Amino acid sequence: LNEAAVLGESLESLASLRDNGHEVIVIDGGSRDASLDLARRGADKVIRSVKGRSLQMQAGATQAQGDVLVFLHVDTRLPDLTETIFSCLPEQGRYWGRFDVRLSGRPWLLRVIERMMNLRSRLTGIATGDQAIFISRTLFDEIGGIPQLPLMEDIALSKILRHRIWPLCLRARVVTSSRRWEEHGIITTILFMWRLRLMYFLGVSPDKLARQYYP
Repeated sequence: LNEAAVLGESLESLASLRDNGHEVIVIDGGSRDASLDLARRGADKVIRSVKGRSLQMQAGATQAQGDVLVFLHVDTRLPDLTETIFSCLPEQGRYWGRFDVRLSGRPWLLRVIERMMNLRSRLTGIATGDQAIFISRTLFDEIGGIPQLPLMEDIALSKILRHRIWPLCLRARVVTSSRRWEEHGIITTILFMWRLRLMYFLGVSPDKLARQYYP
């Protein structure tokens, strides 16, 4: 949504995968900048969707033709060896997983945060969208798709999936933008995210949480 500043670089980073036959789909939530023009030049399909991550993810998955779905945020970059990594996955079957994450910024505290994120995910079987969640089409269809929530859809999805099979926690790292952390303050963002997740686990409505996350 309105990500023209980073979309071109994002699509360029996927060009080699696209050249090798992997399908790149951009799901736009109603952008008013140049995002759509950029997407049409660098993707196989561009889909207009109602705004919302879970809605946009489901819209893309519905159109995808591949045996493995990879849900990639516009400001996340896949590892250079992604082609090799996915060639090692089973051609068919029930599996899902995520990559380790590295935050793009330089402050040392971000190194601590990314290590905590990766360790927590490995121990709990919960993946976040920043870690480029991937799912075999077989398993995705079996669970009925993405939970349609205004926030915390990645956690809800992980909880459903881990009851079926534990995630593949790949040590290869995606690089995710740390812009939110740095714009709002690293400590402030940590406390804010912890508070949202605690409220979610205590049963607070995702609609109420979304109003705090998207003021």
